[in-house]
Order: sequence, then C-alpha cells, then structure tokens
Amino acid sequence: MNVPNGEDDVLYELRAEVEIELITAEASRPEEEMELPVTDWLFDPTDVEREEIGLRGLIDAVEELEGGHGGQGA
Repeated sequence: MNVPNGEDDVLYELRAEVEIELITAEASRPEEEMELPVTDWLFDPTDVEREEIGLRGLIDAVEELEGGHGGQGA
C-alpha cells in the first residue's frame, strides 16, 4: 500500500500525544481520590478510568495503522 511520507509522521505525533495524555491520566491516581469524601474529589475517578481506556484504544488503533502499511521505515 502506498502511503504518503507525511502519514507516518502524523501517526508518530498522534501516538506521542496520546502517550502523554495517558501518563497524565495515570499520574492523577484515581484510586487515591476514591478514599476521600466525594465532596473533596477534584475529579471523578471513574472518568479517569474511562479516559485511560479510550487512550489505550487510540494507541492500539495507531499501532494497527502503522502495521497496516509497513510501520516504521516503510
């Protein structure tokens, strides 16, 4: 499959952005928030878990796209 050179760059940048967001979500430590009274929560821990799941899905999609056209160096 012929892929424009820029597509690999876009996938690389997308993956980097998603990984940064995932690190941020993981660093928020939702399990610690759940130990606090609900009125003290800065965010809903369930929302953080949903966000992590979505971000992991995006990373999987990028990996699939990379594999679909030869990945790096193609």
